[in-house]
Amino acid sequence: MSTFLVLTVIADDKPGIVEQLAATITEHGGNWLESRMAQMAGKFAGILRVGIEEESSNGLIGALSALGGRGISVIAELSNSAGDTNNTKDLTLSVVGNDRPGIVREVSQVLARLNVNVLELTTSCESAEMSALPIFKSEAQLRVPEGFDSHDLADALEAISDDLMVEIL
Repeated sequence: MSTFLVLTVIADDKPGIVEQLAATITEHGGNWLESRMAQMAGKFAGILRVGIEEESSNGLIGALSALGGRGISVIAELSNSAGDTNNTKDLTLSVVGNDRPGIVREVSQVLARLNVNVLELTTSCESAEMSALPIFKSEAQLRVPEGFDSHDLADALEAISDDLMVEIL
């Protein structure tokens, strides 16, 4: 019977990290299904989902843990179900505004209060073209209950600050 593992990975950025992960997974009969990986501030970080036969999962988890000796920290968790997607719909959220401490907290509080599940979140801080002031930008993939009114979400987010621009698709 197949099972799924969700892995989180962090290491000092250097060539060969993905290759070492892929080799370890393959050597233990795992199948690399999906991943998100990035280099940030000199670190390599990633999250990935692996399919593997249940009887081989402990061997793979041990081998991934041993990568710590090579400077690659891997945490492996057994995956819960894929999640109930019945009676839900997915939305894409874009938020842009002047950057300030706490803006991610404020946005995430609105999402939690409205029972919005964050599937994927990307944030950045960039200099504005004309003023060079820091601008916060966020893109998020969201899952909401069927019948959810995205105008309520937009209104709640825009109420955080008059300088936030919100787009929901």
